Amino acid sequence: MDIKKAIKESIIVKEKIFNDAVLLQKIEETVLLIVASLKAGGKIHFCGNGGSAADAQHLAAELSGKFYFDRPPLNAEALHCNTSYLTAVGNDYGYEYIFSRILDGTGKKGDVLIGLSTSGNSKNIIKAFETAKNKGIKIIALTGITGGEMKNHADILLNVPSMDTPKIQESHIMLGHIICEKTEEILFKS
Repeated sequence: MDIKKAIKESIIVKEKIFNDAVLLQKIEETVLLIVASLKAGGKIHFCGNGGSAADAQHLAAELSGKFYFDRPPLNAEALHCNTSYLTAVGNDYGYEYIFSRILDGTGKKGDVLIGLSTSGNSKNIIKAFETAKNKGIKIIALTGITGGEMKNHADILLNVPSMDTPKIQESHIMLGHIICEKTEEILFKS
């Protein structure tokens, strides 16, 4: 493994994002959608599987805890954090329902659902997107370059210009951090 090559490959993906005016505009739209939801008393729900679940939980914590400065907590949560719930619903209904079922119980019109999937084809996230659409919850998809099936359900698609799973996930965290920083700045910076 060439360490410098791995770093350079990550930089190349980020340079593509940096130079993509459409994607940058969608990031701005995402921030404004999240801010509007939070100002109206909404909640930001996150979901993902595996490494994307870790990223979903990480970003929810940045909003509900703090990002750069001390401020009131924001209403944000990752949908997979209750393992008793996950294993019960996975066992009784099927793994594809773990996000949609909890979102059906906790989500409301005006909320935002952010789904992270490098392929864009995670069945449980797509089911959650369907539930979100039925409840009037806005949908943001963070995916790889193709957007997968998730692109057909999202209000905003943030598709990282790569097909390399680790590089996509690295970029998801970068985009998530930018979104959290801008959200915090708009809501609390005086």
